[in-house]
Amino acid sequence: MHGTLSNDHLKEDIRDYWSRRSQTFDLAFGHRIPEGPEFDAWVAAIRAHLGPEPRRVLELACGTGEVTRLLLSLGHEVTALDFSEAMLSVARRKHAGAKGLRFLLADAENPMEPDESYDAIVCRHLVWTLTTPGQAFAEWYRMLKPGGMLLFFDGDWAAPTWLGRLASRAIAMLDRLIGTDPHYDGAMSERHSSIMQRLPFGDGLTVERVVPLLEAAGFRDMMIGSHAPIARAQRRTADLRNTLRTLLYRRFILCCRKPV
Repeated sequence: MHGTLSNDHLKEDIRDYWSRRSQTFDLAFGHRIPEGPEFDAWVAAIRAHLGPEPRRVLELACGTGEVTRLLLSLGHEVTALDFSEAMLSVARRKHAGAKGLRFLLADAENPMEPDESYDAIVCRHLVWTLTTPGQAFAEWYRMLKPGGMLLFFDGDWAAPTWLGRLASRAIAMLDRLIGTDPHYDGAMSERHSSIMQRLPFGDGLTVERVVPLLEAAGFRDMMIGSHAPIARAQRRTADLRNTLRTLLYRRFILCCRKPV
């Protein structure tokens, strides 16, 4: 019982943290996906893994609907889910009148959608926040049709790379010279750190740690992709501080499949 209560409190803290950020989330570098090189790089990554044909896609933790926009541009039929009503309200305004789109207020770890109802499940920067990853992967597996794909974009946010440590020092110098960025995650860093310390992947989400859990849920055909093309596209339009931010962490793309 104590573990269940602790998990419930953690989920509420996660919901409250992102709900509070909903109105300014798109102002934070790395969350909004602007038209141009970065948008094109994200679209290319999704198309490379899901293929060119339209699919029935469940987008988990859709936030303000940025990845939703990518999926719709590729012609997919999208159910976009988030458990923050504040985030969903921003996404609904952004996509008012969009065809082939349904929004759903639900927990990404337990969406309670029907068995074998989606061709693909897609999420960005969600897996590191899972409170019970093994159970969540089993749920996602259940909702996919045979042959369906799970595609997620994430990273090891706990351990900067050696280059990232240098970049972090340079960012700190810029912050002292020109002031801090009020919209970046660090603006609520104490709360962010408190949440991270209580998560299963709070000490680092890596391919080596996540693949066995996915395999235990039944997923096969693991494909690990590089985030580098997206980072390069971001740097084409970023200022110095945001360019340095693209160097901080080791990111990856992971796609796997439910066997037919």
